[in-house]
Amino acid sequence: MAVERTNRDVRTLITQIAAGEIMLPEIQRGYVWKASQVARLIESLYRGYPAGSLLFWKTGQLAETRQAAIGTAQALPRVMPLYLLDGQQRLTSLFRVLSDHPDAQVVFNIETEAFQNQSAATRRNRKWLKVYDVVGPDADMFAIHGELKGAGLAIPEPEIGRRLSALQKITQRDFHMEVLHEFGYEEVADIFVRVNSGGRALKTTDLALATLSARIPGFLGQLEAESAHWAERGYGALDVNFLIKALTLSLSTTGTRLASVAKLTAASRESVEGGWEKVQRGLAHVVPLLAEKLLIPTTALVPSLAALHPLILYYGRQHQEAKVAKEVEEGLLYWFLAATARNRYGGSTDTTLTQDIRMLDAEDPVAALLANLGIRDRGLSVTASDLAGRNHQSPYLMFCYLAAAHAGATDWWDGGPISEGVEKSGKPQYSLVHPAAKLRTHGSKYSSAEINELANIVFVSEQTAKNIIGSRSPAAYMQSVNASDRAAHAIPNDPAILEPEGYRDFLAARRFLLAERITALLDQFRPSFLVEDDTPTETAASRSLMFTGYTGAGRSVLTAEAKVDSQIWVGWIDPADFEAALDAAATGLASDVPLGDETAPLRIDDEGGMTFGLGPFVIRGSLDQWRTAVKDAFEDAQPLADCPEPNDGPWPAEPDEFLLSEAGVQPA
Repeated sequence: MAVERTNRDVRTLITQIAAGEIMLPEIQRGYVWKASQVARLIESLYRGYPAGSLLFWKTGQLAETRQAAIGTAQALPRVMPLYLLDGQQRLTSLFRVLSDHPDAQVVFNIETEAFQNQSAATRRNRKWLKVYDVVGPDADMFAIHGELKGAGLAIPEPEIGRRLSALQKITQRDFHMEVLHEFGYEEVADIFVRVNSGGRALKTTDLALATLSARIPGFLGQLEAESAHWAERGYGALDVNFLIKALTLSLSTTGTRLASVAKLTAASRESVEGGWEKVQRGLAHVVPLLAEKLLIPTTALVPSLAALHPLILYYGRQHQEAKVAKEVEEGLLYWFLAATARNRYGGSTDTTLTQDIRMLDAEDPVAALLANLGIRDRGLSVTASDLAGRNHQSPYLMFCYLAAAHAGATDWWDGGPISEGVEKSGKPQYSLVHPAAKLRTHGSKYSSAEINELANIVFVSEQTAKNIIGSRSPAAYMQSVNASDRAAHAIPNDPAILEPEGYRDFLAARRFLLAERITALLDQFRPSFLVEDDTPTETAASRSLMFTGYTGAGRSVLTAEAKVDSQIWVGWIDPADFEAALDAAATGLASDVPLGDETAPLRIDDEGGMTFGLGPFVIRGSLDQWRTAVKDAFEDAQPLADCPEPNDGPWPAEPDEFLLSEAGVQPA
């Protein structure tokens, strides 16, 4: 075994990628860089900053590869290719910029020497040059220089030439290369894990994939094909990471943490292939049940995909031709709905999964699973108070959609089923019954939390929102919606509450209708051993969390107001600091966010969740949920003069877990 050290310039490396002489081994992850990261790389090359080294593997045997995200097919190599182990994001980004890829339109400001992605503003400004136009094969430097002379630049003409020359020379920048010779695939996979864990943090699923790719060449391709199969059917979140977790669970029978990926990396090839068959069999049963029985058209509606794992594992354990009794099938769906309503998988999931999966071996798995939820004798019912204060981040968003879907609700514009109103991103389309613009200007001073309540959401298309609802109150447009469509969407009939001044009464009335519909849906699948729940709901402990944005005098403040019984904690957060911490978390890095004279820890976990410690709570949510929470807080920003004073001293008790999806809920 040997390590060869050499250097090659950017243009040569790009040419080799196009010729198929540099390829990605299967163990590589997908391309993930954002446009801003690409622009920073080009800037580093322009300024002569170090851009890191590249690691390759050369072998006499053909290895399993994956397609590079360069936007074009690579040629068949005429020589044995080099397999890229470290540097995929940089080389792919450079290839995209130098081949004018539509997602890598990096531009350069000749006057300020700034780099960014192309925008409508930079297209109109002659001081911004597209990097490709300067470094591409058809670049006409004489013409570019001539155009810049008339752009009114605040720099002398010789400096224009120097900067253009420096930009052109980025293709001549050398990368240091290390090439591994005569290393076996498993050893190379181990090296890949070691070098990549020094950059963007690798999840344990990434490590498992590297190991599996080495031991079972082509297996990653099977995972990606399975994921693509379900993505075409609207279940795009059943990605490779989800499948790896499902596979891990299918192999686990002992231990305190059945979801530990270590079990997967230690399993034999035969065990892995057998477990994979179970996962595929489970998915083939579960997805049609969700789509056809529950009418869930997309995984974007499912608050936590972890709740699918017990179902997939149960059906995966059944023989191919086995028939599951209708009572069991509906009971499992009832458990899934109840677990979602109770937000069972809103926190850390591994321990919860272990508890639930062990129940699959019980004599009556449905009863055992429900017992884990505390449901033993009486069925689950949803009340209007359960929906109060909830917004689109709540698990009850799925139930509101299902209430409409099971009532045969259609879109008010084209009359099609609401399942057709799913965007390309996989998210269902919805609008507000009472438009925000109408409520914000009303004298009743409705808060942003009130305006964005679930009870004000209706699942209709963008065309309906634009052409029927617009900025009009429902009293003005509901006449064009027929009575059956209004009823299917649970819209109250009282004309008085369709006016802005009756909005709070509208929320109360619609919460009641939605709760009634959701409970009826649950009862459709309720096992016979559970009786209908008609007992009063116990009053929960008084806990709440509200995020509010305040702006004024060129400053913005994000406040977190936490209440536990009669105690109140208020913290001030600089939104710029928090956004920077979220950006770092997206790359796998934890941060401490300034909070008064102290800091609040923002941490990430292996399950894709993030926790943020604030006063009485350790708040848990996904990256998307956190970004949405900040966006929502500033959607209706309040004057900075109204911002409450911080009361952010240390909380006297141990912080409790608080799910971000519950933020905005008023105290019980």
